[in-house]
Amino acid sequence: MLSIEMKRPVISMIVVGLLGGATPVGAADKTHQQMMAEIRMLQEQQQQIAQMLGGLAETLKSVTTRIDDQTGASRKASADQKLLIDGIAEGVRILREKADDTNVRLSSMTQEMETIRQTIASLPTTAAAVPGAPPAVDPATGAPSPVTPPGPVPMVSPDKAYMAAFNDYSGGQYDLAVEGFNFYLKTFPRSDRADDAQLNIGNSYYAQGNYRDAVTAFQKVLADYSRSDSVPPAYYKLGLSYEGLKQVELARRAYETVIKNHPNAMDAQLARQRLDSLNRR
Repeated sequence: MLSIEMKRPVISMIVVGLLGGATPVGAADKTHQQMMAEIRMLQEQQQQIAQMLGGLAETLKSVTTRIDDQTGASRKASADQKLLIDGIAEGVRILREKADDTNVRLSSMTQEMETIRQTIASLPTTAAAVPGAPPAVDPATGAPSPVTPPGPVPMVSPDKAYMAAFNDYSGGQYDLAVEGFNFYLKTFPRSDRADDAQLNIGNSYYAQGNYRDAVTAFQKVLADYSRSDSVPPAYYKLGLSYEGLKQVELARRAYETVIKNHPNAMDAQLARQRLDSLNRR
C-alpha cells in the first residue's frame, strides 16, 4: 500500500488533469455560442434584405403602373389632339368657304359696278325716239338726227354666276357645278375668284371619284394661278387624287411639295398626316 506522502502527488496530478480537461469543453461552448450569435445576426440580416427586396418590388410595381398609366394617358392625349386638330382643320375649312363666299360677293359687287359704269359710258349721247314725240332734228342740215340703239347690257353678274355653280357643288350636283364654274371662268376670266372656280372644278371631279380629271383640274390651278391662295389645297387634293389612282410616289411628291413650300398652311398639316400614313405602309 502507498503511504500518504506517496498518494499526494498522485491526487494532485488527478486534480490537475480534471481541471485541464474542463478547459476545452468551456471553449467549445463559447465557440458554439458565438456561432449561434452569428447565425442569428445572419438570419436577421436575411430578414432585413427580404424586407428591402419586398419594398423594392412594391416600388417597382408602383413605378411600372405609373409608367403604364402615363403611357395610356399620352396615347389618349395624342388621339384627342389628333381629333382636335382634325376638328380645327374642318372648322377652318368651313370658315374659309364662308369667307370665300363673302369675298365673292364683294368682288362681284365691284365687278357689277364696273360693268354698269362701262355700260353707261357706252350709251349714245342722243336719246332714243319716244313714241308720239317729234324726231330730233340736226340744226345744221334740218334733217332728223339718227338714233343709235343702246349696246347690250350684261344679264349675268359674277356673283350670281359663281354662287349658282357653288350651290350646285354644295348640293352634290357635281356635273352642273363643273359646267357652272367653267361658264364663270369663260365669262369672268380675270375675276378674283377664278382660282377658286378652277379649284372647285377639281373638287367636283374628286367627289365623283373621277381622279384623272381631278388631277388635270388641280394641275391647272398650279399652272394658271400659281400665286393664289388656292395653291396649297390644290397640292393636297392633287396628292389625294394620285392616291385614288394608286400612284403613290406622285402623291408623296405632291404632299412633300405643299409641306416644303407652304409649311404653315392648314393643308400642309393634312398633307403631313397623309404622308405619315403612306410611310407606315
